[in-house]
Amino acid sequence: MKAKSKVLIIAGSDSSGGAGIQADIKTVTSLGSYAMTAVTAITSQNTTGVSSIISISPKEISKQIEFTSIDIRPDAIKIGMLHSEGTINAVLKSLNKINVKKIILDPVMVAKGGKKLINDKSIKILKKKMIKIATLITPNIPEAETLTKIKIKNSNDMIYSAKKLLDLGAKNVLIKGGHLNSDIMYDIFLNKKEIKFFNNKKIYTKNTHGTGCTLSSAIATYYSCGKTLKKSCEMAIKYVNHAIGTAPKYGKGFGPINHLNTININKKFR
Repeated sequence: MKAKSKVLIIAGSDSSGGAGIQADIKTVTSLGSYAMTAVTAITSQNTTGVSSIISISPKEISKQIEFTSIDIRPDAIKIGMLHSEGTINAVLKSLNKINVKKIILDPVMVAKGGKKLINDKSIKILKKKMIKIATLITPNIPEAETLTKIKIKNSNDMIYSAKKLLDLGAKNVLIKGGHLNSDIMYDIFLNKKEIKFFNNKKIYTKNTHGTGCTLSSAIATYYSCGKTLKKSCEMAIKYVNHAIGTAPKYGKGFGPINHLNTININKKFR
C-alpha cells in the first residue's frame, strides 16, 4: 500500500508505547500515511504512571522539525507534548519557517496517571501564542478548564469554554467530553460559523491510555489526505472508539488502546 500523505508529529516519547510519539506513529501508519517525528521530551512511563521526564533541547527540536521538512514536506502537522517555554518558542519559530498550513494541536498537560507534563509558564505561552497558529485545538475537559478558567460540568459548559478558546484566537476547537459523568460521549466541534455534536455511547473501561494523542493524530492524518476538518474529526472519533472497544488489555493501570484496529493482515502472512 502506498502512503496517502505525510504527517509530521511534534510530541514527547512514551516508553510504554500507548501514548505520545509511539501512539502517533502507530495511528498515522494504521490509517495509511507516512509518519515523521520531532521528539520534544523522553518519558519513562508505563500504564500506572510517569516515572521521569527528560526534555530535549529547544535547538535540537528545531533541527528535527526543519531538517526533516526540508527533505520531506509534511502535508499536516500534529503537535502534542510541549514540556517547556523554550520548547514552545522553538516550535513556533520552526513552524513559521516551514510554513505548513494544516496544524492540529493537542494541548497535552497531564498524563493519564495524573503526572503534570507542562509548567504554568508554558501554559501561558501556549494560550497566548500556540493556539493562534493551530488549525484545530483538541483539549479534553481538564485542559479546556485550565486554558479558559471555566468549570465544565455539562455540554453547555463545553460550548461556553470552546467559545472562550475562539475568543483567545483558536480557529477551530474540538472539546472532548470523556471526563463528563454521562453514558453518552459528547465531543463538540466548534468554530465561529458552526457547531457540531459527535455523540457516541460511552465505553466504560480503564484501557484509555493515549486516546488524546491518538485522536489528534488521526484527525491530522485524515485532514492531510484532503478530508474536511469536520469530517476528519468525525472519522477520527470513530477510529478511537473502535480502538478503545478492541483494546488489548495490557498492563496493571490505564492500558493502551488498539491502534491496529484498521489493519487486515493478508492471508499469506497469517
